[in-house]
Amino acid sequence: MTDDLKGFHPRAFARANNEPDAIYFAKRGQDTLMDVGARTAVSALYQTTLPAMGDVLDLMCGSLSHIPPEANHDRVVGLDVSRSALDANASLTERVVQDLNTDTVLPFEDETMDAVCLCDGLAYLTQPVSVLREVWRVLKPGAPLIITFSDNFHVAKAVALWQALESEDRSRFISLLLGRAGFMEIDTGEVVPPEDLTAWHDTVHALIARKTANA
Repeated sequence: MTDDLKGFHPRAFARANNEPDAIYFAKRGQDTLMDVGARTAVSALYQTTLPAMGDVLDLMCGSLSHIPPEANHDRVVGLDVSRSALDANASLTERVVQDLNTDTVLPFEDETMDAVCLCDGLAYLTQPVSVLREVWRVLKPGAPLIITFSDNFHVAKAVALWQALESEDRSRFISLLLGRAGFMEIDTGEVVPPEDLTAWHDTVHALIARKTANA
C-alpha cells in the first residue's frame, strides 16, 4: 500500500549495496552475526514462546534456525534467498527460496501458521510493512511473531534508517511498523550478556507481537 511508509524520509529504506541479496549473502560465510551466547538466548526465547506443536515459519533463516532441537513442531518452514543455506538448515521440514525485497507475498494460505520467527533479518527489509502485513495474514489468531536482533548487522545491506537509530529506537521503530501492519499486542525486551560469560557479548533485543484473536 502506498501509505505503508508515509512519514519516513524517501531514502529511509535505501541500502548502500544494491547487488541482489542472493548474490551478496552467498559470498558471506555466516548467516548471523550473533555470537554463541546470543544465539542461545534466542533459542531460549523460542523455547518459552513458540507453541509446543503446530506449524512454524522461519523467515530469512539461512542455514541456522534457533528453534530448540527438542521441539516437536508438525512443520518448520524456512524461507530465505539462498537454496544452499536452506538445504544446510537441519531444523527445517520445508524450504522456500524467496527474496522478500523483490516479492513480499508469502506463499501460504490465510491463518495457517502457529508462529513466525524473524531473527536478525528486519534490518535488511526495504518493504517491511508489506512483509509484516503478510505475516499477519498467514498467522492464526492469537499466534506470535517473534522478532529478534542484535546490534550487529551488514552495513552494506542494512537500510539507512536502521543504521541511523540506536538499539532502543530500533525496537520502537519495529513497533511502529508492526502497528501499521495490523499487530496490536506487542511486547518488547532485551537480554544483556552476563559479565561472567566471555563467549557472550551481544545483547539480544526481542519483540513479540500477536495477531489478535478477534482479527
